[in-house]
Amino acid sequence: MEMTYQGLKVRYIEQGQGPLVVLFHGWGANKELFQPIINTLAAQYRVAAPDTPGFGQSQEPGEPWSLADYCAFSRAFIDHVAGPEDGEVILAGHSHGGRTLIKLVGSGMSERKVQKLILIDSAGIVHEKTPEQMRRIKRYKMGKKLLSLPPVKALFPHALERLQSKSGSADYRMASPVMRQSMVKVVNEDVREYLPRIEAETLLVWGDQDRDTPLSDGQLMEKLIPGSGLAVLAGAGHFSFLDRQYQFLAVMRSFLGIGAGGEI
Repeated sequence: MEMTYQGLKVRYIEQGQGPLVVLFHGWGANKELFQPIINTLAAQYRVAAPDTPGFGQSQEPGEPWSLADYCAFSRAFIDHVAGPEDGEVILAGHSHGGRTLIKLVGSGMSERKVQKLILIDSAGIVHEKTPEQMRRIKRYKMGKKLLSLPPVKALFPHALERLQSKSGSADYRMASPVMRQSMVKVVNEDVREYLPRIEAETLLVWGDQDRDTPLSDGQLMEKLIPGSGLAVLAGAGHFSFLDRQYQFLAVMRSFLGIGAGGEI
C-alpha cells in the first residue's frame, strides 16, 4: 500500500482486522523484517508497518531530517492508517523506531492515546565517548577540514567523499549524503528525558548480546519508564526479534493477549 507524506511516496504493509498496532523499523532496515510479527499479530489485530522515508521502498527526503521530523512522520502515518474507531493504538518500534516512539509518546506529540508501547532493542541513550572515539572524531574533523579547502578539492575532487565513506558505522558508510546528515542529527539526541513521561503500559524486549544498543540501555529504560517490564532474550543480538523469533513472538503474544490460534 502507499501514502504520500510531504510529497514523498511511502510504502507500507497493512494486514488483519481489529484494534490498531503500528510497527516502526530501525535505521537501515525495512518493513519486511516485521513480517513474522505481522503474521502473528494479525490473528487479532490490524497491523500497519511503513518503510520510513529514506528506507526500503519509500522515497528519501530532500533535506536531512531531525528526530522531530521522524516523530512528525510517525504521527502522520498513525493518523493515516487509524480509523474513527481507533481511539487507542498500540505502538512498537525497533532501534531507531523505538527512539522515535519514545520522543513521540513522551513529549505528547501523539494526539492519540497510546494503550501499549513495545520497545525492541531501542536506541535513544547517548553514551559518553571513549578517549579513542574522541581521537577518531578529531582526526576525521581535521581531515574533513583539509579536504574541504578549494585548492585540495580541485586537486583531489573525490577525496572527501572517500574519507566519509570510510568513516563511521556501517549504516553511516552505506547511507546517501542526505541520510548521513540525518543520522548525525538523530544519533546525537538523547531521549532519556522523555522516558519518565511515558504513561502507556510498556514492554521492553532486548537481546543480551546486543552490541549496538546494549542491555544496560534497556535496564535504564525499565527504571525510568513507570511500570514498564523488561524481557531479555538470551543469545540474541540487536535484532532480537529475528535472532530468537519463537521466544520473541511468545512474549508479544502474552503481552497483547493473543491466543494460541496466532501464527508463530
